[in-house]
Amino acid sequence: MSDYSEWDEYYKNYPLAELGWELGRPRPILVEYVKKGFIPNGKVLDLCCGAGTNVLYLAENGFDVTGIDISKTAIKIAGKKSRLAKAKIDFLCESFVDLSFVDGEFDFVFDMGCFHHVELEDQVKFIMGVHRILRGGGLYMLTCFSYRNGRRWNHFTLQHIMNLFSEFFVIGKVRHYSSLEGDGVVRFFYTVLMEKKL
Repeated sequence: MSDYSEWDEYYKNYPLAELGWELGRPRPILVEYVKKGFIPNGKVLDLCCGAGTNVLYLAENGFDVTGIDISKTAIKIAGKKSRLAKAKIDFLCESFVDLSFVDGEFDFVFDMGCFHHVELEDQVKFIMGVHRILRGGGLYMLTCFSYRNGRRWNHFTLQHIMNLFSEFFVIGKVRHYSSLEGDGVVRFFYTVLMEKKL
């Protein structure tokens, strides 16, 4: 069973420009969904917030935001970025598997590339944790690797995603698309916006 400690090594040993998931700007699909009003204003948790680009965007657009990451180094980078921007964001270094928040604390959980790194044995616990911390009718925005990147344990088909999440969530908007990532590689993703089942 992984303790996911390798993520801090990535942030310690590589510049952000070499980390594919760090775009240096908010994810276009997040910006689109916020602008279109698909994500109502409220209390937000950014799982695996990394260097804080997406969480900063949400804070600057009126959301009450908390960002967590397993990497202490990433949290330091994100904290510095938010202070420079004079944005009020709560950052915590903690595991995405053992969420410390109270039941129903958040209106929206944002997950850019977190779930697809959750080990198989932790997946159900992760999903139940996200479900628990969302209020009734709260939204979870999952972005994960698509099967179009090749066959791997963490490259998902839409049916696989639905099999994993539909017991706990009502599946809503689905987008399947390619993205030029921060390391210059084009990768394929699913973004699925889903609502907590009561």
